[in-house]
Amino acid sequence: MAVTRRPGNPFVCGLDAAVAVVGGKWKPLILWALNDGGVLRFGELRRHVEGVSEKVLIQQLRELEADSIVKREVYREVPPRVEYSLTELGRALNTALIPLGGWGRENMDVIIANKAKAAAKVPAKAASL
Repeated sequence: MAVTRRPGNPFVCGLDAAVAVVGGKWKPLILWALNDGGVLRFGELRRHVEGVSEKVLIQQLRELEADSIVKREVYREVPPRVEYSLTELGRALNTALIPLGGWGRENMDVIIANKAKAAAKVPAKAASL
């Protein structure tokens, strides 16, 4: 069956639309952190999402906010305080990701082994590029 886009619809299917919102390495981890932590300040969120740079976290949060997944609340105090939380749409997306997380957990050993095999096949010169 051919997959075609309808006029005015940039997505081929629902999965295409979902991946457009949550695609990338950091967005699912940000969603998970906000789900577990509830309302988090930027620094707290950065500590929850290990390895993310400040620049990338800001960019990902802006994209999630633009997609109405994350709510950014600015408190006009001194010093200024900004808090992030999931919107209703964000909580629904996180719920949809739970089975995917379960699949990853159940198959983690196989995934790790396959990644190690693939890395071993890369010639040393190509790996250093």
